[in-house]
Amino acid sequence: MTALFERDFDVIVIGAGAVGENVADRAVRGGLTTVLIEAELVGGECSYWACMPSKALLRPGTALHGAQTVPGAEEAVTRTLDAAAVLKRRDYFTSNWQDDSQVKWVEDTGIELIRGHGWITGLRTVEVAGLDGNSYALTARHAVVVATGSSPTVPPIDGLSDVDYWTTREATSAHEIPDRLAVLGGGVAGTELAQAFARLGATVTLVARGGLLGAFPEEAGTLVAAGLRADGVDLHLHTGTTSVRENDDGSLTLELEGGSTVTADKVLVTTGRHPALEGIGLESVGLAAADSKELRLSTDSTGLVTGASGNDVDPWLYAAGDAAGKAMLTHQGKYGARATGDAIAARARGELSGPATPWSRFARTADDYAVPNVVFTDPELASVGRTVRQAERDGLRVSSVQLPIQVAGSSLHSERYEGWAQLVVDEDRKVLLGATFAGPDVAELLHAATIAVVGEVPLDRLWHAVPAYPTISEVWLRLLEEYGL
Repeated sequence: MTALFERDFDVIVIGAGAVGENVADRAVRGGLTTVLIEAELVGGECSYWACMPSKALLRPGTALHGAQTVPGAEEAVTRTLDAAAVLKRRDYFTSNWQDDSQVKWVEDTGIELIRGHGWITGLRTVEVAGLDGNSYALTARHAVVVATGSSPTVPPIDGLSDVDYWTTREATSAHEIPDRLAVLGGGVAGTELAQAFARLGATVTLVARGGLLGAFPEEAGTLVAAGLRADGVDLHLHTGTTSVRENDDGSLTLELEGGSTVTADKVLVTTGRHPALEGIGLESVGLAAADSKELRLSTDSTGLVTGASGNDVDPWLYAAGDAAGKAMLTHQGKYGARATGDAIAARARGELSGPATPWSRFARTADDYAVPNVVFTDPELASVGRTVRQAERDGLRVSSVQLPIQVAGSSLHSERYEGWAQLVVDEDRKVLLGATFAGPDVAELLHAATIAVVGEVPLDRLWHAVPAYPTISEVWLRLLEEYGL
Protein backbone atom coordinates (compact mmCIF):
# COMPACT_ATOMS: atom_id res chain seq x y z
CA MET A 1 0.00 0.00 0.00
CA THR A 2 1.27 3.46 -0.90
CA ALA A 3 1.98 5.69 2.07
CA LEU A 4 2.15 9.50 2.16
CA PHE A 5 4.94 11.05 4.18
CA GLU A 6 4.89 14.75 5.02
CA ARG A 7 8.30 16.25 5.74
CA ASP A 8 9.79 19.70 6.32
CA PHE A 9 13.33 20.74 5.38
CA ASP A 10 15.17 24.03 5.20
CA VAL A 11 16.22 23.34 1.61
CA ILE A 12 14.84 20.98 -1.05
CA VAL A 13 17.06 20.27 -4.07
CA ILE A 14 15.47 18.59 -7.11
CA GLY A 15 18.29 16.76 -8.88
CA ALA A 16 21.28 14.99 -7.31
CA GLY A 17 23.86 15.46 -10.02
CA ALA A 18 27.13 17.26 -9.37
CA VAL A 19 25.31 20.61 -9.20
CA GLY A 20 22.60 19.46 -6.82
CA GLU A 21 25.20 17.80 -4.61
CA ASN A 22 27.18 21.02 -4.35
CA VAL A 23 24.15 23.16 -3.53
CA ALA A 24 23.12 20.70 -0.83
CA ASP A 25 26.64 20.49 0.57
CA ARG A 26 26.93 24.27 0.91
CA ALA A 27 23.48 24.52 2.48
CA VAL A 28 24.36 21.87 5.06
CA ARG A 29 27.66 23.60 5.77
CA GLY A 30 25.58 26.71 6.43
CA GLY A 31 23.61 24.84 9.09
CA LEU A 32 20.48 24.05 7.05
CA THR A 33 18.66 20.73 6.80
CA THR A 34 18.65 19.60 3.18
CA VAL A 35 17.14 16.85 1.04
CA LEU A 36 18.14 15.73 -2.44
CA ILE A 37 15.54 14.26 -4.79
CA GLU A 38 16.80 12.03 -7.60
CA ALA A 39 15.10 9.48 -9.86
CA GLU A 40 18.29 8.21 -11.51
CA LEU A 41 21.88 7.73 -10.35
CA VAL A 42 23.21 10.05 -7.66
CA GLY A 43 26.08 11.94 -9.26
CA GLY A 44 24.22 12.74 -12.45
CA GLU A 45 25.14 13.04 -16.10
CA CYS A 46 28.80 13.98 -15.67
CA SER A 47 29.68 10.97 -13.55
CA TYR A 48 28.02 8.32 -15.70
CA TRP A 49 27.27 9.55 -19.22
CA ALA A 50 29.24 12.72 -19.96
CA CYS A 51 32.51 14.17 -18.62
CA MET A 52 34.02 11.12 -16.97
CA PRO A 53 33.22 8.37 -19.51
CA SER A 54 33.88 10.58 -22.55
CA LYS A 55 37.30 11.62 -21.24
CA ALA A 56 38.06 8.01 -20.32
CA LEU A 57 37.32 7.07 -23.94
CA LEU A 58 39.49 9.91 -25.28
CA ARG A 59 42.57 9.73 -23.07
CA PRO A 60 44.06 6.40 -24.29
CA GLY A 61 44.03 7.59 -27.90
CA THR A 62 45.64 10.89 -26.95
CA ALA A 63 48.34 9.12 -24.93
CA LEU A 64 49.09 6.71 -27.77
CA HIS A 65 49.21 9.47 -30.36
CA GLY A 66 51.46 11.52 -28.08
CA ALA A 67 53.96 8.67 -27.91
CA GLN A 68 53.78 8.25 -31.67
CA THR A 69 54.93 11.86 -32.21
CA VAL A 70 58.15 11.62 -30.17
CA PRO A 71 61.18 9.91 -31.75
CA GLY A 72 62.40 7.14 -29.49
CA ALA A 73 58.96 6.53 -28.09
CA GLU A 74 57.51 6.29 -31.58
CA GLU A 75 59.68 3.30 -32.46
CA ALA A 76 58.56 1.49 -29.29
CA VAL A 77 54.86 1.85 -30.08
CA THR A 78 53.85 -1.08 -32.24
CA ARG A 79 50.18 -1.60 -31.42
CA THR A 80 46.87 0.16 -31.90
CA LEU A 81 44.36 0.80 -29.12
CA ASP A 82 42.85 -2.20 -27.38
CA ALA A 83 39.18 -1.25 -27.53
CA ALA A 84 38.13 -3.79 -24.90
CA ALA A 85 40.71 -2.44 -22.45
CA VAL A 86 39.60 1.15 -23.13
CA LEU A 87 35.96 0.26 -22.48
CA LYS A 88 36.90 -1.60 -19.29
CA ARG A 89 38.77 1.47 -18.02
CA ARG A 90 35.75 3.61 -18.94
CA ASP A 91 33.57 1.28 -16.87
CA TYR A 92 35.89 1.82 -13.89
CA PHE A 93 35.50 5.60 -14.12
CA THR A 94 31.70 5.28 -14.14
CA SER A 95 31.81 2.88 -11.16
CA ASN A 96 30.03 0.44 -13.51
CA TRP A 97 27.02 2.74 -13.33
CA GLN A 98 26.56 2.10 -9.62
CA ASP A 99 26.16 5.08 -7.32
CA ASP A 100 26.98 3.48 -3.94
CA SER A 101 29.99 5.72 -3.28
CA GLN A 102 28.03 8.85 -4.18
CA VAL A 103 25.15 7.84 -1.91
CA LYS A 104 27.62 7.24 0.93
CA TRP A 105 29.06 10.74 0.42
CA VAL A 106 25.54 12.21 0.59
CA GLU A 107 24.80 10.36 3.82
CA ASP A 108 28.17 11.18 5.38
CA THR A 109 27.69 14.86 4.54
CA GLY A 110 24.40 14.97 6.44
CA ILE A 111 22.16 15.33 3.41
CA GLU A 112 18.98 13.28 3.16
CA LEU A 113 18.19 11.49 -0.11
CA ILE A 114 14.79 10.58 -1.51
CA ARG A 115 14.86 8.52 -4.67
CA GLY A 116 11.97 9.47 -6.91
CA HIS A 117 10.48 12.00 -9.32
CA GLY A 118 9.93 15.40 -7.74
CA TRP A 119 7.87 18.35 -8.92
CA ILE A 120 6.92 21.73 -7.48
CA THR A 121 3.29 22.04 -6.39
CA GLY A 122 3.29 25.60 -5.04
CA LEU A 123 5.29 28.11 -3.04
CA ARG A 124 7.96 26.10 -1.12
CA THR A 125 6.15 22.80 -1.66
CA VAL A 126 7.36 19.75 -3.58
CA GLU A 127 5.74 16.38 -4.16
CA VAL A 128 7.77 13.24 -4.80
CA ALA A 129 6.65 9.97 -6.36
CA GLY A 130 9.13 7.75 -4.59
CA LEU A 131 10.77 4.84 -6.35
CA ASP A 132 9.94 2.90 -3.17
CA GLY A 133 6.23 3.23 -4.04
CA ASN A 134 5.53 5.88 -1.42
CA SER A 135 4.61 9.54 -1.90
CA TYR A 136 6.27 12.44 -0.17
CA ALA A 137 4.81 15.90 0.44
CA LEU A 138 7.73 18.19 1.25
CA THR A 139 7.83 21.77 2.47
CA ALA A 140 10.89 24.01 2.36
CA ARG A 141 11.37 26.58 5.09
CA HIS A 142 13.89 28.55 3.04
CA ALA A 143 14.49 27.35 -0.52
CA VAL A 144 13.68 24.98 -3.35
CA VAL A 145 16.48 24.54 -5.89
CA VAL A 146 15.97 23.24 -9.43
CA ALA A 147 19.11 21.32 -10.41
CA THR A 148 17.63 18.99 -13.00
CA GLY A 149 20.39 19.31 -15.61
CA SER A 150 19.78 19.25 -19.34
CA SER A 151 18.43 16.98 -22.07
CA PRO A 152 19.56 16.38 -25.66
CA THR A 153 17.99 18.60 -28.30
CA VAL A 154 17.02 16.39 -31.22
CA PRO A 155 16.62 18.10 -34.62
CA PRO A 156 13.43 17.63 -36.67
CA ILE A 157 15.02 15.44 -39.34
CA ASP A 158 12.63 13.37 -41.41
CA GLY A 159 12.67 9.75 -40.24
CA LEU A 160 15.04 10.27 -37.29
CA SER A 161 12.38 9.57 -34.67
CA ASP A 162 11.62 6.24 -36.39
CA VAL A 163 15.11 4.78 -36.01
CA ASP A 164 17.18 3.68 -33.03
CA TYR A 165 19.70 6.52 -32.77
CA TRP A 166 22.28 7.29 -30.10
CA THR A 167 22.55 10.38 -27.94
CA THR A 168 25.68 11.02 -25.89
CA ARG A 169 24.35 8.66 -23.19
CA GLU A 170 24.31 5.65 -25.48
CA ALA A 171 27.67 6.58 -27.01
CA THR A 172 29.55 7.04 -23.75
CA SER A 173 28.09 3.84 -22.27
CA ALA A 174 28.48 1.67 -25.41
CA HIS A 175 30.00 -1.78 -24.95
CA GLU A 176 30.74 -2.38 -28.62
CA ILE A 177 32.38 -0.20 -31.23
CA PRO A 178 30.22 0.08 -34.36
CA ASP A 179 31.94 -0.51 -37.69
CA ARG A 180 30.46 2.72 -39.08
CA LEU A 181 29.34 5.69 -37.01
CA ALA A 182 27.63 8.84 -38.30
CA VAL A 183 27.80 11.85 -35.96
CA LEU A 184 25.30 14.70 -36.35
CA GLY A 185 26.67 17.93 -34.90
CA GLY A 186 29.99 19.75 -34.93
CA GLY A 187 30.06 21.01 -31.36
CA VAL A 188 32.14 19.81 -28.42
CA ALA A 189 30.40 16.47 -27.87
CA GLY A 190 30.30 15.64 -31.58
CA THR A 191 33.98 16.33 -32.20
CA GLU A 192 35.17 14.57 -29.05
CA LEU A 193 33.14 11.42 -29.62
CA ALA A 194 33.88 11.33 -33.35
CA GLN A 195 37.59 11.21 -32.58
CA ALA A 196 37.22 8.76 -29.70
CA PHE A 197 35.32 6.23 -31.81
CA ALA A 198 37.58 6.72 -34.83
CA ARG A 199 40.59 5.86 -32.69
CA LEU A 200 38.75 2.86 -31.28
CA GLY A 201 38.33 1.44 -34.78
CA ALA A 202 35.08 2.85 -36.18
CA THR A 203 34.77 4.46 -39.59
CA VAL A 204 33.36 7.84 -38.62
CA THR A 205 31.50 10.47 -40.63
CA LEU A 206 30.64 13.81 -39.01
CA VAL A 207 27.88 15.98 -40.49
CA ALA A 208 27.30 19.54 -39.23
CA ARG A 209 24.99 22.28 -40.47
CA GLY A 210 27.63 24.87 -39.57
CA GLY A 211 31.37 24.78 -39.17
CA LEU A 212 33.32 22.79 -36.64
CA LEU A 213 33.31 24.22 -33.10
CA GLY A 214 31.76 27.45 -34.30
CA ALA A 215 31.81 29.07 -30.84
CA PHE A 216 35.62 29.19 -30.99
CA PRO A 217 37.96 31.21 -33.22
CA GLU A 218 38.20 29.75 -36.71
CA GLU A 219 41.95 29.14 -36.48
CA ALA A 220 41.44 26.91 -33.45
CA GLY A 221 38.64 24.93 -35.08
CA THR A 222 40.77 24.41 -38.19
CA LEU A 223 43.46 22.66 -36.14
CA VAL A 224 40.89 20.34 -34.57
CA ALA A 225 39.42 19.59 -38.01
CA ALA A 226 42.88 18.63 -39.25
CA GLY A 227 43.27 16.32 -36.25
CA LEU A 228 39.96 14.62 -37.00
CA ARG A 229 40.83 14.15 -40.66
CA ALA A 230 44.19 12.66 -39.67
CA ASP A 231 42.25 10.03 -37.73
CA GLY A 232 40.15 9.26 -40.78
CA VAL A 233 36.99 11.17 -39.82
CA ASP A 234 35.09 12.24 -42.93
CA LEU A 235 33.83 15.79 -42.34
CA HIS A 236 30.72 17.18 -44.04
CA LEU A 237 30.61 20.76 -42.74
CA HIS A 238 28.00 23.40 -43.60
CA THR A 239 25.81 20.50 -44.67
CA GLY A 240 22.32 19.70 -43.48
CA THR A 241 20.81 16.24 -43.03
CA THR A 242 17.43 15.98 -44.75
CA SER A 243 16.35 12.46 -43.76
CA VAL A 244 17.32 9.20 -42.07
CA ARG A 245 16.02 5.76 -42.96
CA GLU A 246 16.67 2.19 -41.81
CA ASN A 247 17.77 -0.34 -44.40
CA ASP A 248 16.82 -4.00 -44.63
CA ASP A 249 20.10 -5.08 -43.03
CA GLY A 250 19.59 -2.78 -40.02
CA SER A 251 22.02 -0.13 -41.19
CA LEU A 252 20.98 3.51 -41.44
CA THR A 253 21.25 5.84 -44.42
CA LEU A 254 21.42 9.61 -44.08
CA GLU A 255 20.36 11.82 -46.97
CA LEU A 256 22.39 15.01 -46.98
CA GLU A 257 21.75 18.36 -48.60
CA GLY A 258 23.02 18.24 -52.14
CA GLY A 259 21.92 14.64 -52.67
CA SER A 260 24.83 12.68 -51.19
CA THR A 261 24.27 9.88 -48.68
CA VAL A 262 26.05 8.36 -45.69
CA THR A 263 25.43 4.81 -44.51
CA ALA A 264 26.24 3.86 -40.93
CA ASP A 265 25.53 1.20 -38.35
CA LYS A 266 24.82 3.80 -35.66
CA VAL A 267 23.83 7.46 -35.78
CA LEU A 268 24.92 9.67 -32.89
CA VAL A 269 22.93 12.90 -32.41
CA THR A 270 24.94 15.68 -30.72
CA THR A 271 23.07 18.78 -31.85
CA GLY A 272 22.89 20.56 -28.53
CA ARG A 273 21.12 20.39 -25.18
CA HIS A 274 18.38 22.32 -23.41
CA PRO A 275 17.50 22.74 -19.71
CA ALA A 276 15.54 19.75 -18.43
CA LEU A 277 12.56 21.66 -17.04
CA GLU A 278 9.63 19.64 -18.39
CA GLY A 279 7.31 18.06 -15.86
CA ILE A 280 8.73 19.62 -12.71
CA GLY A 281 5.73 21.80 -11.93
CA LEU A 282 7.03 25.23 -12.85
CA GLU A 283 3.58 26.16 -14.12
CA SER A 284 2.33 25.95 -10.52
CA VAL A 285 4.42 29.01 -9.64
CA GLY A 286 3.64 31.03 -12.75
CA LEU A 287 6.58 30.10 -14.96
CA ALA A 288 5.55 27.81 -17.85
CA ALA A 289 3.31 25.10 -19.19
CA ALA A 290 4.16 21.65 -17.85
CA ASP A 291 5.28 20.24 -21.22
CA SER A 292 7.21 23.28 -22.46
CA LYS A 293 10.60 22.39 -23.97
CA GLU A 294 11.30 26.00 -24.87
CA LEU A 295 11.34 27.38 -21.34
CA ARG A 296 14.50 29.18 -20.26
CA LEU A 297 14.74 30.40 -16.70
CA SER A 298 16.14 33.82 -15.92
CA THR A 299 18.14 34.02 -12.70
CA ASP A 300 20.08 36.63 -10.79
CA SER A 301 23.70 36.10 -9.79
CA THR A 302 22.72 33.95 -6.79
CA GLY A 303 20.50 31.68 -8.87
CA LEU A 304 17.21 33.25 -7.74
CA VAL A 305 14.59 32.64 -10.45
CA THR A 306 13.04 35.76 -11.94
CA GLY A 307 9.25 35.81 -12.12
CA ALA A 308 8.49 32.90 -9.80
CA SER A 309 5.51 33.49 -7.53
CA GLY A 310 6.60 35.19 -4.33
CA ASN A 311 10.28 35.31 -5.22
CA ASP A 312 10.44 39.10 -5.32
CA VAL A 313 8.97 39.36 -1.81
CA ASP A 314 10.55 36.45 0.05
CA PRO A 315 13.17 34.60 -2.07
CA TRP A 316 12.67 30.85 -2.20
CA LEU A 317 13.03 29.39 -5.75
CA TYR A 318 16.50 28.99 -7.27
CA ALA A 319 17.97 27.24 -10.32
CA ALA A 320 21.53 26.05 -10.75
CA GLY A 321 23.69 24.36 -13.35
CA ASP A 322 22.32 23.40 -16.77
CA ALA A 323 18.78 23.99 -15.49
CA ALA A 324 19.64 27.68 -15.17
CA GLY A 325 20.59 27.59 -18.85
CA LYS A 326 23.69 29.77 -18.79
CA ALA A 327 27.03 27.95 -18.98
CA MET A 328 26.32 24.26 -19.52
CA LEU A 329 29.62 22.96 -18.16
CA THR A 330 30.02 20.77 -15.09
CA HIS A 331 32.76 22.84 -13.48
CA GLN A 332 30.82 26.05 -14.05
CA GLY A 333 27.63 24.48 -12.73
CA LYS A 334 29.41 23.40 -9.56
CA TYR A 335 30.84 26.89 -9.15
CA GLY A 336 27.36 28.40 -9.46
CA ALA A 337 25.97 25.76 -7.11
CA ARG A 338 28.44 26.73 -4.41
CA ALA A 339 27.40 30.37 -4.75
CA THR A 340 23.70 29.45 -4.60
CA GLY A 341 24.08 27.21 -1.56
CA ASP A 342 26.06 29.88 0.26
CA ALA A 343 23.51 32.57 -0.69
CA ILE A 344 20.60 30.47 0.59
CA ALA A 345 22.36 29.90 3.91
CA ALA A 346 23.28 33.59 4.20
CA ARG A 347 19.71 34.70 3.50
CA ALA A 348 18.42 32.20 6.06
CA ARG A 349 20.73 33.79 8.65
CA GLY A 350 19.70 37.31 7.61
CA GLU A 351 23.21 38.08 6.36
CA LEU A 352 22.22 38.70 2.73
CA SER A 353 19.36 40.74 1.36
CA GLY A 354 18.86 41.98 -2.15
CA PRO A 355 21.39 41.33 -4.95
CA ALA A 356 24.77 39.84 -4.17
CA THR A 357 27.90 41.92 -4.64
CA PRO A 358 29.73 40.92 -7.86
CA TRP A 359 32.70 38.62 -7.24
CA SER A 360 31.47 37.84 -3.73
CA ARG A 361 31.08 34.20 -2.61
CA PHE A 362 27.32 34.53 -3.23
CA ALA A 363 27.53 35.66 -6.88
CA ARG A 364 28.14 33.70 -10.09
CA THR A 365 30.02 36.59 -11.65
CA ALA A 366 32.41 34.36 -13.60
CA ASP A 367 29.44 33.06 -15.62
CA ASP A 368 29.41 36.43 -17.39
CA TYR A 369 33.11 37.13 -17.73
CA ALA A 370 35.36 34.12 -17.21
CA VAL A 371 33.97 30.73 -18.25
CA PRO A 372 36.80 28.23 -18.90
CA ASN A 373 36.13 25.58 -21.51
CA VAL A 374 38.21 22.66 -22.83
CA VAL A 375 37.56 20.51 -25.88
CA PHE A 376 39.41 17.27 -25.16
CA THR A 377 40.13 16.40 -28.76
CA ASP A 378 43.67 15.86 -30.03
CA PRO A 379 44.76 18.61 -30.51
CA GLU A 380 43.02 20.14 -27.52
CA LEU A 381 41.19 23.45 -27.56
CA ALA A 382 41.02 25.59 -24.42
CA SER A 383 39.45 29.01 -23.93
CA VAL A 384 38.30 31.38 -21.22
CA GLY A 385 36.51 34.72 -21.16
CA ARG A 386 35.28 36.70 -24.13
CA THR A 387 36.13 36.45 -27.79
CA VAL A 388 36.74 39.59 -29.82
CA ARG A 389 33.20 39.43 -31.16
CA GLN A 390 31.66 39.03 -27.71
CA ALA A 391 33.72 41.86 -26.26
CA GLU A 392 32.77 44.21 -29.08
CA ARG A 393 29.14 43.26 -28.64
CA ASP A 394 29.51 44.27 -24.98
CA GLY A 395 30.64 47.71 -26.13
CA LEU A 396 34.31 47.33 -25.18
CA ARG A 397 37.29 48.71 -27.10
CA VAL A 398 39.43 45.65 -27.69
CA SER A 399 42.39 44.33 -29.61
CA SER A 400 43.75 40.84 -30.06
CA VAL A 401 47.10 39.19 -30.61
CA GLN A 402 47.48 35.72 -32.03
CA LEU A 403 50.30 33.54 -33.24
CA PRO A 404 51.28 29.90 -33.78
CA ILE A 405 52.59 28.06 -30.72
CA GLN A 406 56.22 27.69 -31.72
CA VAL A 407 58.43 27.69 -28.62
CA ALA A 408 61.14 25.44 -27.25
CA GLY A 409 58.63 23.62 -25.06
CA SER A 410 56.37 22.73 -27.98
CA SER A 411 59.32 21.51 -30.06
CA LEU A 412 60.39 19.23 -27.21
CA HIS A 413 56.82 18.10 -26.61
CA SER A 414 56.49 16.39 -29.99
CA GLU A 415 57.64 16.40 -33.57
CA ARG A 416 55.60 18.63 -35.87
CA TYR A 417 53.80 20.30 -32.96
CA GLU A 418 51.06 22.54 -34.32
CA GLY A 419 49.31 25.03 -32.09
CA TRP A 420 47.70 28.46 -32.03
CA ALA A 421 47.09 31.02 -29.31
CA GLN A 422 45.17 34.27 -28.96
CA LEU A 423 44.73 36.93 -26.27
CA VAL A 424 41.86 39.45 -26.23
CA VAL A 425 42.79 42.74 -24.54
CA ASP A 426 40.64 45.52 -23.10
CA GLU A 427 42.43 48.56 -24.52
CA ASP A 428 40.98 51.00 -22.00
CA ARG A 429 42.02 49.06 -18.89
CA LYS A 430 44.93 47.08 -20.40
CA VAL A 431 43.74 43.76 -18.95
CA LEU A 432 42.91 40.42 -20.50
CA LEU A 433 39.31 39.75 -21.44
CA GLY A 434 39.85 36.33 -22.98
CA ALA A 435 42.33 33.75 -24.20
CA THR A 436 42.23 30.76 -26.54
CA PHE A 437 44.81 28.00 -27.01
CA ALA A 438 44.75 25.15 -29.53
CA GLY A 439 47.28 22.34 -29.66
CA PRO A 440 48.38 19.17 -27.85
CA ASP A 441 48.02 19.45 -24.06
CA VAL A 442 47.06 23.14 -24.05
CA ALA A 443 44.38 22.52 -21.41
CA GLU A 444 47.13 22.89 -18.83
CA LEU A 445 47.65 26.51 -19.96
CA LEU A 446 44.05 27.43 -19.23
CA HIS A 447 44.00 28.03 -15.49
CA ALA A 448 46.73 30.65 -15.73
CA ALA A 449 44.60 32.47 -18.29
CA THR A 450 41.52 32.11 -16.08
CA ILE A 451 43.35 33.65 -13.13
CA ALA A 452 44.55 36.53 -15.31
CA VAL A 453 41.01 37.23 -16.55
CA VAL A 454 39.28 36.88 -13.17
CA GLY A 455 41.98 38.83 -11.37
CA GLU A 456 42.04 41.53 -14.07
CA VAL A 457 45.84 41.40 -13.94
CA PRO A 458 47.28 44.44 -15.76
CA LEU A 459 49.38 43.46 -18.76
CA ASP A 460 52.41 45.33 -17.46
CA ARG A 461 52.22 43.20 -14.29
CA LEU A 462 51.50 40.01 -16.24
CA TRP A 463 54.76 40.68 -18.08
CA HIS A 464 56.55 39.81 -14.82
CA ALA A 465 54.94 36.35 -14.65
CA VAL A 466 57.92 34.61 -16.22
CA PRO A 467 57.11 31.26 -17.88
CA ALA A 468 59.46 28.39 -17.03
CA TYR A 469 61.80 27.30 -19.80
CA PRO A 470 61.41 25.09 -21.77
CA THR A 471 57.63 24.71 -21.47
CA ILE A 472 54.71 25.37 -23.77
CA SER A 473 53.77 28.17 -21.35
CA GLU A 474 56.50 30.23 -23.01
CA VAL A 475 53.81 31.12 -25.54
CA TRP A 476 52.62 33.66 -22.91
CA LEU A 477 55.89 35.55 -23.35
CA ARG A 478 55.61 35.46 -27.13
CA LEU A 479 52.03 36.74 -27.00
CA LEU A 480 52.93 39.64 -24.74
CA GLU A 481 55.89 40.47 -26.96
CA GLU A 482 53.60 40.38 -29.97
CA TYR A 483 51.33 42.83 -28.13
CA GLY A 484 54.26 45.17 -27.71
CA LEU A 485 55.58 44.62 -24.19
